[in-house]
Amino acid sequence: MTSRADGSASTTRRLWPLLADLVCVVALALGGKSSHEASASEWIVLTIAWPFAAAALLAHVGLAVARRPARPVWPEGAVVVAVTYALGMVLRAASGRGLAPGFLVVAALFLVLTMLGWRVVARLVSARR
Repeated sequence: MTSRADGSASTTRRLWPLLADLVCVVALALGGKSSHEASASEWIVLTIAWPFAAAALLAHVGLAVARRPARPVWPEGAVVVAVTYALGMVLRAASGRGLAPGFLVVAALFLVLTMLGWRVVARLVSARR
């Protein structure tokens, strides 16, 4: 039987990677707003972010169901990035937002660099301890 402390630690180990990935998604949305929709309401950030946030959440749920940690760079981090990007683009298109070729490339590069980047930094910090 799992003690309450162990369950809480497990939840924390799952929550922090999800939050870090969501920060990456919000950063992508903020960059998009400032570059292309600067005069729009701040709510546009949510319009830009929600498809990718939903996709990232689903990727994390999938890893949790498979009892896989979300923090490692490979293969789990790569899976989170791939699902976030691919499903996020499908949801974005379904919601009527554009899929300009430039956005497809920039979003892919940004998500790979940030979502895998924080994992690399976390791994390096852990290795130094």
